[in-house]
Amino acid sequence: MKVTYRELRPREFRGAIRSLVAVYAAAMNPPDRTLAGREAIMDRHAAGPGFRGLTALVNGQVAGFTYGFHGETGQWWHDMVAAALATRSGAGVPGPGPDCGGGPCAWLDDSFEIAELHVLPSWQGRGIGRSLLLTLASGRPERTAVLSTADAPTKARRLYRGVGFSDLLTDFRFSGGEPPYAVMGATLPLLADATLPRSASPSS
Repeated sequence: MKVTYRELRPREFRGAIRSLVAVYAAAMNPPDRTLAGREAIMDRHAAGPGFRGLTALVNGQVAGFTYGFHGETGQWWHDMVAAALATRSGAGVPGPGPDCGGGPCAWLDDSFEIAELHVLPSWQGRGIGRSLLLTLASGRPERTAVLSTADAPTKARRLYRGVGFSDLLTDFRFSGGEPPYAVMGATLPLLADATLPRSASPSS
């Protein structure tokens, strides 16, 4: 199995969105009616500040992808999480450390938002997701990384905890009709950076 990692600039990412959404659909099995909306969200995210996208190719075929961008006020996810952290600030939510100001909302003061990380089911369990995550977050200028994932004992949750993420919010719903999420945060750099694959380089 030959795995290579390729960084995508925003324009390249937009051109690949349909194939990336196919990976998302295979990994998450969402209702078909939501896929067009997912494409639109990803297209919008490609314009985010500090955007970085990354694909994993197995024998030249896309087997997984991840992307993220700098989080800031005015972004939907950022504002939803900031409000929840402020509301639950007295409920044992930790701060990311004294250098960040100490309070729970400081997780978002200078954060890299990891928006998506997906690997095709046939290639899961081979370290591709971990390598994508570590490579994506490597060298970022932000102080913290944040993400949301299903609030359940999933392989993804174990992966995130294994590289330094901890729960900031649990049983959290972005809207009333969806399953609960966990919002997780980690200080950068992530753990185990020494095990990164060869650095991905932007295509020319």
